[in-house]
Amino acid sequence: MQGSGSRIQDFISVVLCRAHLAKFFSRSELTAIIIGYHGKEIIRNQMKKTALFFLLTVSVLFPQSNQGVITGTVIDATSKQPMPFANVFVVETGSGAATDLDGKFSITRLEPGSYRIRVSAVGYTTVTKTDISVSNAKPTSVNFELMPSVIELEGVTVTSDYFSRSLTEINSVTYFGYEEIRRAPGGFEDVVRALSILPGVAVAEAGRNDLIVRGGAPSENLYLVDGFEVPNINHFGNQGATGGPLSFINLDFVDETSFATGGFPVMYGDKLSSVLQIKLREGRNDRAGGKATISASQFGLNLETPVTSNSSLLFSARRSYLDFIFKAAGFGFVPEYYDVLGKYSWNIDKTSKLSYLFVSAFDNVRYFNDTEDQRFDNSRVLGSDQIQYLTGLSYRKLFSNGFFDVLLSRNFTDFNTSQRDSLLNPIFLNESLEAENKLKAEAVIKFGKKTELNIGGDIKLIKFKADIKLSSFTTTFGDVLPLDSASVAQNFLKGGLFANYTYMLTERFTANAGVRLDYFDEIETKQYISPRFALSYMFSPLFNVNFSAGVYRQAPSYIWLASFPQNKALKSIRTDQYILGFDYRLREDALLKVEGYYKDYLDYPASLVRPYLVLANTGAGFSGSEDNFSSFGLEPLSSEGYGYARGIEFSIQKKLSDIRAYGIMSFTLGEAKFTARDGVARTGTYDQTVIFNLSGGYKFNEAWEMSMKFRLATAKPRTPFNADGSQTVALYNTVRSDNPHALDLRVDKRWFFEKLTLITYLDVQNVYNNTKTGSVRWNPREQKAELNSSIGILPSIGVSLEF
Repeated sequence: MQGSGSRIQDFISVVLCRAHLAKFFSRSELTAIIIGYHGKEIIRNQMKKTALFFLLTVSVLFPQSNQGVITGTVIDATSKQPMPFANVFVVETGSGAATDLDGKFSITRLEPGSYRIRVSAVGYTTVTKTDISVSNAKPTSVNFELMPSVIELEGVTVTSDYFSRSLTEINSVTYFGYEEIRRAPGGFEDVVRALSILPGVAVAEAGRNDLIVRGGAPSENLYLVDGFEVPNINHFGNQGATGGPLSFINLDFVDETSFATGGFPVMYGDKLSSVLQIKLREGRNDRAGGKATISASQFGLNLETPVTSNSSLLFSARRSYLDFIFKAAGFGFVPEYYDVLGKYSWNIDKTSKLSYLFVSAFDNVRYFNDTEDQRFDNSRVLGSDQIQYLTGLSYRKLFSNGFFDVLLSRNFTDFNTSQRDSLLNPIFLNESLEAENKLKAEAVIKFGKKTELNIGGDIKLIKFKADIKLSSFTTTFGDVLPLDSASVAQNFLKGGLFANYTYMLTERFTANAGVRLDYFDEIETKQYISPRFALSYMFSPLFNVNFSAGVYRQAPSYIWLASFPQNKALKSIRTDQYILGFDYRLREDALLKVEGYYKDYLDYPASLVRPYLVLANTGAGFSGSEDNFSSFGLEPLSSEGYGYARGIEFSIQKKLSDIRAYGIMSFTLGEAKFTARDGVARTGTYDQTVIFNLSGGYKFNEAWEMSMKFRLATAKPRTPFNADGSQTVALYNTVRSDNPHALDLRVDKRWFFEKLTLITYLDVQNVYNNTKTGSVRWNPREQKAELNSSIGILPSIGVSLEF
């Protein structure tokens, strides 16, 4: 669903809030809460009554017992070989176990709660994982990958490593576990939204998941789910970009994530700015179980079960309840969505593993045009019905000094996008289909402790169809888009080869270098080579200096190639990246990172009709007529755009440990400018000069936890409106509104029972009621510019029952 901007998102949030609260309060009390009178006192009294009744009832039916179990596997981080006889123990209790010949372990009879698990082995770095939640409902699975240890200097001791590190991804990488994402205030338990607190990540628009990484466009991000590439993991996603209102990846099945904001190695191609890897866990192997959830925007059911002694199955189905609420509220349009996820894992033997993954999302927007006001409101909405899915089969085979992976997958997205005027005449119609069939193979070979080689390649067969109609459209800048209609049906071929060599030159000095070849047969220049390298020097076990440089390429979006044949002359977009930084261990559970980056953009598509427009400034938020259809490339384009993004980032991250506080603070000072065909360097649309984030919490005990998030950023640049609603090129991206900022608070409460766990939370966004969003739109009915304002303070309640 694209189009009416932050007001729609704010309304969605409000009605979600009402739906949650209606379960606990009378109609008059609910009205008072929404308009902000005696809501706090009502919430306090009713929650006391509800909690007391629930505790008395459930405590009698399901008494608590100590049946918590932690299971897992310890493997070598490079070769993926199991590590027998590694020591695994629970920091809080001192209990533990040793891994068996298959690298597996099990620790039993734990009280429900949160633990730290520490693993050590001779010749390897000791690793601690924190925020491991144990309950009586099901065993908790925790897997470890250990890196070879390096030298220990006299007088300097590192007890354990709380922060993951990879030899091939030296800088600009952050790892998050499941619990760190789940409890993020204002995150709606969304994998993508939780990343907004990281340095260099800007929020394009409130209520959306458009990742703006170090000044890059939202089309520049790569998503990988269990190693499978997914074009967009969001409901109602923007075509040709990677954003949307809400992720359709079920967080309950996420094991951990890694997010690289730059400098990633040659194994990842066809994207310029970032790589988000989501690793899903396997299903439980003791018995069948599940989880029922009501969250801030949807309800759903998870199921998981062993299939045989060495195989398991995960499945989830979720549905939005926005359509029920919108319909009852008399709104002019009704968005609805579903998503499903299934994963089957089969350990064939000790060296072979096969898994199958299916993820799908179904999005639909229905319009009600019964009144003039509804027709006017809907005329400002670009609606998009979508069906998308990923289906994939992966095979892993271990050998004596490494492993190889083979992945076969299919991505499919069907877009049915439309916008109509207040008389219901079509403005824009777009029926597009994008189907990608991909085969990928990769091998990792380890030559002793100091050397690692990654080699691989992929081939992608693509089917693309588009049937586009655009009524004679004049932009707010006075440009007439020349496209009337376009119909294409084509098959493309993409491919890539890569090799990456990592070598520990000394015990202090690590280097890796690689080269990548990318091929796309639909553009004139079909082949591109991208070399990259990275260096890391360890001054001490507490202090590392890192540097990386490389060439990154990204093929033009399929929709950009559809409108005019001459667009096939577009080149693959290029950015040259340089990153220098250091990380310093303040204590074993706290890490300071400082990085400076420079990105030099070349060959970006620029409009031949709008000489001021480069497509690096498009793709986020709700597109459509109010965005002059800029992101679709519905005009002749050439690769004449260029620009740069540069900045410096500071962050301090504290993991949960014996000090029961955790959090991350980040500060980014950056600049992004792009030049189109007219030769004028203009501030990038997603330039936010200053971004400050502070997110953290405190765990009072195993039942209660409180967290907060504060964000302050420079407002995005925008172009002011003239008195008649037009805009002037000379003023393009020259003004900014008030800087957006907000404080979110969250309280979590857990109840542990025999074979059941109940998790509830109260999440209050925008606590001090700042309604300024920094965005402006033109109201053609009232003939004036209007400031988009948020709804202000917004509470929501979530409940999940695990069994």
